[in-house]
Amino acid sequence: MRYLNDSEIQNLEIKANSIRESIIEMLIEAGSGHTAGPLGMADIFTLLYFEVLRHNPKDPLWVDRDRLVLSNGHICPVMYAAMAHVGYFPVEELLTLRKFGSRLQGHPHRELLPGLETSSGPLGSGLSQAIGMALAERMENPYSSKYFYCIVGDGELQEGQIWEAALLAGKEQLHNLIVIVDRNGIQIDGYTKDVMPMEPLVEKFESFNFDVQEVDGHNIRSVNDAIGKAQAVYGQPSVIIAHTIPAKGVDVFERDFRWHGNPPGKGPEDRVPKDKQGEVALQRLHSLAGAIIPSDRS
Repeated sequence: MRYLNDSEIQNLEIKANSIRESIIEMLIEAGSGHTAGPLGMADIFTLLYFEVLRHNPKDPLWVDRDRLVLSNGHICPVMYAAMAHVGYFPVEELLTLRKFGSRLQGHPHRELLPGLETSSGPLGSGLSQAIGMALAERMENPYSSKYFYCIVGDGELQEGQIWEAALLAGKEQLHNLIVIVDRNGIQIDGYTKDVMPMEPLVEKFESFNFDVQEVDGHNIRSVNDAIGKAQAVYGQPSVIIAHTIPAKGVDVFERDFRWHGNPPGKGPEDRVPKDKQGEVALQRLHSLAGAIIPSDRS
């Protein structure tokens, strides 16, 4: 994994903020969709698409590309925004989110958009898909240098299929599999600790023979370092538990589970009236753009 200097980290932070702005613009135009998860994962998706993944936006089916599987497909606005900003398709197309005939459906549809590895919607299935890809690659090419990344939500970990898949990954010692858990603590019905507590999460994954790391999901350097360490693991699959803030960047939306499945204009009104939610969100993000300055990250 390449070391990133302070200037490169800053550029990624600026890009992540631009991606958050695109997410809000998409959701406003669509009038539906998920806000909290996409905003919370913008830093990680920015790092993946602009630094980590071995891929080619001009050749989405490049045979030697890494694979990125989005299991919690409802956060696809962040994936679409990152893909557009890195060059898979025009940024202007983002405003077609969830519209009839659009390639950008409310859950990813692999056959519509080159660069998507799977279609997703039913929670819990993405990890099985990623494991199948990683295992097939090892069977076909034992010396392959490809990595298979799988993004899962923490609420999604309540699905039994996740743990059935994890059993297989641990048994097969899939060192080419790197799972990133969006540990934002919310789901559509409330906070995960109230709906279905899942701690001790680290120990659970370790018991399934995973190498486990915990990171601040908004510290791009920490996430980059964690991915580098995961790539160096041999004989085990890896999981990175990324602690994120739902709706990160829009302070009046942050940490509120009610923004899980609502777009600006249809969210809770106790802090911002519905007719002002989109405007306020963009104002907050515009102000953050000017505040991103180099800092001591030694």
